Amino acid sequence: MIVGILFVEFFKIGLFSVGGGLATVPFLYELAERYDWITVSDIATMIAIAESTPGAIGVNMATYAGFQCASIAGAVIATLGLVSPSIIIISIIAGILTAFKNNRIVQAVFSGLRPAATGLIGAAGFGILRLALFSRTAELWYDFIKWQELIVFAVIFITFRLLKKTALGHPVFCIVAAALIGVILAL
Repeated sequence: MIVGILFVEFFKIGLFSVGGGLATVPFLYELAERYDWITVSDIATMIAIAESTPGAIGVNMATYAGFQCASIAGAVIATLGLVSPSIIIISIIAGILTAFKNNRIVQAVFSGLRPAATGLIGAAGFGILRLALFSRTAELWYDFIKWQELIVFAVIFITFRLLKKTALGHPVFCIVAAALIGVILAL
C-alpha cells in the first residue's frame, strides 16, 4: 500500500516539476507537511547531498525519501514514480514535435513554460536559502539567524565572486569547500 502511495505522490511531483530537480523542492515541502516520510530538515539534507553528488537532484531526493519510507522497494518505486511522467511526455512529444515545431501554438506553450520553470526554481532557491540561514523555531531575535551558516555562506559567496574568472572560482571548488567547512564545523 505504501509503495503505491509513494509512486503516485512522486509521479505527481515528476509531472508538475518542470525545470529540473530544484523545481521538485516546493512539492517536497508539501509532501513533508502531508506525510511523515520526510521532514523539512531532511529536505535540506537531501539538497546538500544531492547537489554535491553525481546524478539528478530530483532523482536523488526521490530515492532518499522512498528509502526512508519503505527501504529499497520504496527507493525504487519513488524514483520510478518521479521519472515516469518525463519518459511518457518525452516519448509523446518526440513523436509529434518535429511535425509541429514551427507551429505558433507550440512555440507559445514553450514560451509559457520557461517562466513557470524559472519561477519554480527561484522559489526553491529562496526556500533553501531561508531554511539554511534562518531558524523557524528561534525564541530570541538573535537566534533567528543561523550565524555560523551565514558566515560560511558569505565567505563562499564572496570567494566565488572574487575568483569567478579563475579555476578556483569553479562551482565544484565552492561545493567542495562548503562541504569541508561543514564537516569541520560539525566536529
